[in-house]
Amino acid sequence: MAAPASRQVRRRARAAPRARSAEDWWWDRLAPSGSGYHLLPSDSMLLVLSEPGPARTRAQRRAVRRTPRQPTPGHAAAKPKATLRPDPAPSPVPAPTPEEGPDAGWGDRIPLEILVQIFGLLVAADGPMPFLGRAARVCRRWQEAASQPALWHTVTLSSPLAGRPAKGRVKAEKKLLASLEWLMPNRFSQLQRLTLIHWKSQVYPVLKLVGESCPRLTFLKLSGCHGVTADALVMLAKACCQLHSLDLQHSMVESTAVVSFLEEAGSRMRKLWLTYSSQTTAILGALLGSCCPQLQVLEVSTGINRNSIPLQLPVEALQKGCPQLQVLRLLNLMWLPKPLGRGVAPGPGFPSLEELCLASSTCNFVSNEVLGRLLHRSPNLRLLDLRGCARITPAGLQDLPCRELEQLHLGLYGTSDRLTLAKEGSPLLTQKWCHTLRELDLSGQGFSEKDLEQALAAFLSTPGGSHPALCSLNLRGTRVTPSTVSSVISSCPGLLYLNLESCRCLPRGLKRAYRGLEEVQWCLEQLLTSPLPS
Repeated sequence: MAAPASRQVRRRARAAPRARSAEDWWWDRLAPSGSGYHLLPSDSMLLVLSEPGPARTRAQRRAVRRTPRQPTPGHAAAKPKATLRPDPAPSPVPAPTPEEGPDAGWGDRIPLEILVQIFGLLVAADGPMPFLGRAARVCRRWQEAASQPALWHTVTLSSPLAGRPAKGRVKAEKKLLASLEWLMPNRFSQLQRLTLIHWKSQVYPVLKLVGESCPRLTFLKLSGCHGVTADALVMLAKACCQLHSLDLQHSMVESTAVVSFLEEAGSRMRKLWLTYSSQTTAILGALLGSCCPQLQVLEVSTGINRNSIPLQLPVEALQKGCPQLQVLRLLNLMWLPKPLGRGVAPGPGFPSLEELCLASSTCNFVSNEVLGRLLHRSPNLRLLDLRGCARITPAGLQDLPCRELEQLHLGLYGTSDRLTLAKEGSPLLTQKWCHTLRELDLSGQGFSEKDLEQALAAFLSTPGGSHPALCSLNLRGTRVTPSTVSSVISSCPGLLYLNLESCRCLPRGLKRAYRGLEEVQWCLEQLLTSPLPS
């Protein structure tokens, strides 16, 4: 007998499950209550029926199945009855105290004078910027301390947008100039050292502000600046009566502007830095004319691009024009000293000279005779840099009057291949200055193995039994032997730099530069344990 139609419909409905919707999910979460439905908790899905109701729905049956089963009273473990304890007496509530104000911190309690001294130590180590600018934003007390003009004694002003198009750079320089109009009188009133880097169009307005607001200026450096006129330098020389140092290296400055400045402030000039060009002759002519009798430091260099125009500088005229010179640096120049005529007495010399640098990347024309004319009355010389001076011999150095030389640089870099170098004479140098030498550079020299062994043996025994002062030794490209190197390391405990690159007599693996005491001692251990090269 066929089943009724209604029963067949119910069977098909149970056999074919339908897709669940969001409405079905919410209805499954609802349970019937006496007054309607309430939402079941999601963690336990507990359904509580207060009174018997109609037959359970599918959602109700699923909720009951998910409810954790409780143990029956017969199977539950017997638990001892808890004894009732009286409630403890409530603790007394402390009386409210008046609220204290916020702690201002040590920055406000420290005296202003002490805070300025602390800032001064940081400024002396790292400069005023960016520390003072950041410290001024901490609090009012720090702003007051950072605003003290005594802290702004050294300032470097670099042009913004260096290397950008000229139009944008000029606009940025004008914007910075507007800030300097307030900074100069309010912060830079005690400025002593000023450096301008890569200023192209606003040099004169900046120097005018300096002349109006910085009467204590002593040092001015213009690096990579353009448009430096004679009016600007003369105005600055008249306004800053304490200005005694001028650095114009790598700046485009007319020789007439420098000469006008030296004529105005030459009597008080102490230090002068110049970049050699075709216009330097006029400036050196002013120096030879005794316009700067108190000059102590003179440096003339060509920078990276070497100038092929030879420099003719009369030694005796310079000694008369600058008798107080202490530092003379003629760097990377093709110097052609004028010969001393027959019967002409030697010049007055440089009695106060302590440093002479004639270093050059190529061979120059400085000889023993020229070196003697320069230093024949310089007993206080401490530093002698003759790198590239291949015509200087140990015999010419031995005749110098200085007895306490500390740094001697005789390295030849790229020039020794086409020259006939001396193979003997290095002991003359070390025997004369072994007790005072701290730095010795013999790189590229052609001294023989035996000659170098005798020269460096001078450091084995020093007068008074004290250790040698040698801390830097450059033997790059020489014929030094392993036994000589190990002996000099053992006798010089303060040796911190040793260059053994391209030393053909040393074992492979040791031909390099050693920096620091640990590396130098490691080199000694390797030399003592390594087999001698065949």
